[in-house]
Amino acid sequence: MLDDLVGHELVAAGVYEVSRAKIREFAGAVGETSPLCFDVDAARAAGYADLVAPPTFAVIPAFRGLGEVMGRIGAPLERQVHGEQGFTHHRPIVAGDVLTTTATAERIRNVGGNLFVTVSCRVSDASGETVTTARSVVVVREEGA
Repeated sequence: MLDDLVGHELVAAGVYEVSRAKIREFAGAVGETSPLCFDVDAARAAGYADLVAPPTFAVIPAFRGLGEVMGRIGAPLERQVHGEQGFTHHRPIVAGDVLTTTATAERIRNVGGNLFVTVSCRVSDASGETVTTARSVVVVREEGA
C-alpha cells in the first residue's frame, strides 16, 4: 500500500498567506537581524516588493505538504522523527505571497522496522511559479520502540 503512495502528488489543503507579521515573528524567533526582514523601506530599497522571509521560513509551507504525505501513511506524530531537511530556493519568499504546496513521496523504505520517508515539497506562488523546493526525510519509529 505504501508503495502506491510513491510518486503521487498531494496538494496541501488551502493556501498559506505570507504576512509581514509572520515574517517578523519568524525572523525574531530564529535570530535573524537583516533589516530586509523587518523594515519595508529597506526591503523595497533592495529591490524586493515587501519584507523578505529568512530562508528557513520555507519550512512553514513545506511542512503543510509533508503533513499530507505523513497523514496518508497514518503514523502517529509521536513516532515520527524529522531526520533531514534541505531547500532549493528559486526566489525569496516575501510578504504578500500566497503559497500552495504540492508534496510527492519520493521514497519509502523499511530499515530495521523503521520507515524512512523521503518527501519533496514544491512551494509555488499564486502564478504557479516555484518559489522553493523542500526535501525532507522523516523516520517513523517502529511501534513500541
